[in-house]
Amino acid sequence: MTAEPDHSESSLTTTPVGVRELLVIYLKGLAMGAADAVPGVSGGTIALITGIYERLIRAITALDPTALRHTVSLHRRASRQALWQELKAMDMPFLVALGLGMVSAVVILARGVQLALSTVPGPTFAFFAGLIGASAVLLFDARWFTNPAQLAAAVAGFVIAFVIAGASTSGLLPQTLPMVFVAGMFAICGMVLPGISGAFILLLLGQYEYMTAVLTGFTDQLGGLALGGGMGTLVEDGIVIVTFLVGAFAGLFTVAYAVRWALERYRGPTFAFLVALMVGALRYPGERMVETTAVSLQPLLLVAVAAFCGGAVVFLLDYYTADLEYETA
Repeated sequence: MTAEPDHSESSLTTTPVGVRELLVIYLKGLAMGAADAVPGVSGGTIALITGIYERLIRAITALDPTALRHTVSLHRRASRQALWQELKAMDMPFLVALGLGMVSAVVILARGVQLALSTVPGPTFAFFAGLIGASAVLLFDARWFTNPAQLAAAVAGFVIAFVIAGASTSGLLPQTLPMVFVAGMFAICGMVLPGISGAFILLLLGQYEYMTAVLTGFTDQLGGLALGGGMGTLVEDGIVIVTFLVGAFAGLFTVAYAVRWALERYRGPTFAFLVALMVGALRYPGERMVETTAVSLQPLLLVAVAAFCGGAVVFLLDYYTADLEYETA
């Protein structure tokens, strides 16, 4: 992890022009969403690789809710023009195109993940473990574990993740709306920060299987409704999804900002904490893998292959792409 990423796109104007640019951004959003849909490589890492990370951070930090004041007078041409100018200044077309790509990828992959969890849970959790373990290995740097502050941060990260993962495995973290809100607040960090996946946070908090099932059920109900079917659980699932999105929006202005502040001022201890957090969190997929895997040659071999494949995906991605060299300032 020594080469500098190409940030050439970050020097472009903040507002994309034309359909072609928006399509390219949408495709990059697809890649980010695909990364954040599984507990391993983060969407932030994909943003680095595709050269839009700095632009993404600038756009997020430029968001200003006061622009909504123009919506009360949209019947006036001057208000519509003023709103559009403020949205362009915040690079909103970029964020919308990127967000649509991410949502598309998450919706598509959620169905596959849900199917895998219901049919082959042991290998699926082994694959997740491989993704997380390999990500921790690649993120690791010995320079982040050289002084007492860094070592203390690493111990804290490991203990916190290990305890939370145990609570998740034991079912002590409920699938309630307040918990979904909290999960959304922390999961958004996977989009903003390189190294930590949003799906990894959901897995650690015991909400990953629940949210993939809810998202799959919601899209199924929408399809059925379009074909003349009933509402089913559409409203209930929709409330859960909206709660998660509200939590994610709140997290953009709280948790994500706090972590970025820590990275800017205490980079070494913060990355030591994050690496140890990933190692401690391996308890969750590890215990779920043991619970769902029979002790015989074929299931154990399948689990080993799945874990190897998960790790290989991360190492191949790192090998074939430029990545960021983190400093320990």
